[in-house]
Formats: sequence, structure tokens, C-alpha cells
Amino acid sequence: MLWRKRVMAIGSEYPDVELSHMYVDNAAMQLVRNPKQFDTIVTNNIFGDILSDEASMITGSIGMLPSASLGEKGPGLFEPIHGSAPDIAGQDKANPLATVLSAAMLLKYGLGEEKAAQRIETAVLATLNRGFRTGDIYSEGNKLVGCKEMGEESHRVSLEETGWMQGDGRRGDEFYRSQNSGCRMNSRGRILK
Repeated sequence: MLWRKRVMAIGSEYPDVELSHMYVDNAAMQLVRNPKQFDTIVTNNIFGDILSDEASMITGSIGMLPSASLGEKGPGLFEPIHGSAPDIAGQDKANPLATVLSAAMLLKYGLGEEKAAQRIETAVLATLNRGFRTGDIYSEGNKLVGCKEMGEESHRVSLEETGWMQGDGRRGDEFYRSQNSGCRMNSRGRILK
């Protein structure tokens, strides 16, 4: 009851935003039935975990979804919805795109850098449009790559899109490779050498 009262009080401050309430079981069904009906879902942590895992399968993989926990002050917490996946750590199998897109959310919502966030989102989309896929989203006709190559390709495309990469393109790729020799990450999303 406290949750609903608080959400309604805050919702009344934004009359141009439609607010509706659902029980979590109905929200789960509606998410599968028609995900486009949702712009934002506000829920407590446990229901958010359940619904975000379900939503990840609509996108094809849990490795594709970024998330944000926002408050009134500070930049917030931005992370992929998946965990650290210790079973595949160090095997170059993880999909890095949720982590990359979480950085875009940090730029946009946490730091107010919308143009920088848009460049990252555009690079990820362009990389996918070029057919690069990690194992979790791979299908015939695409190029199967590992975590490292997917990250490098997204970075290369980002440099192309901004016009930073010149000539044969090695300027950006050499810097990226010198900074990130692998794609193992710790539980906080930091790359391990």
C-alpha cells in the first residue's frame, strides 16, 4: 500500500505521463504479449529482477540489457542485468553489449551526456546491423565472435561514426587493444588483465 501511495503521489506531479498499475503476474504476461506497450516499468527489486530477466529473452539474450537504479541525487548505479557468469569467465564467450549499453545509460541519465550516449548506442546498433554476434544471439548468416571481438568491433564502429578513426583505422584499434588485452570482468564489470 505504501508503494502504491508513493508512486501515485509522484505520478500526480507529472500529469503528462500515463500511470497504470498491474499485478506482477499480469505484467509478466503483458510483457511477453505486447512489450511495446511499456516505456518504463517501476517496481521493487525482486519483481524488477524477475521482469528484467523475462524481458531479456524478448531481446534474445540476457547479455543485451542494461539497467539503471536511479535516485534523486547522484548519478545512480548502472549495470547489465546479468550477473558475472563465473562459469564462462575467461573463455571469451560473454556478450559485452549490456555492459557497453549500461555505460551509455550512465552517460545519458547519470551525467547528462546525451550525445556521448547516443554515439555508443549507435555503435552497438551498427555492429549488430553488420552481423556480428556472440554465441548467445548467434544465428546462421551472421559472424560468430567472442566477447573481445564484439567489444573491439563496437569500439571501431564508434570511432568510425565520430570520424575519429583516420586512414587505415589502426589509430583507435591499437589504443583499444593496448588498454584491454582480454575480456574477463570481475563482478563489478571491471575488465581484468
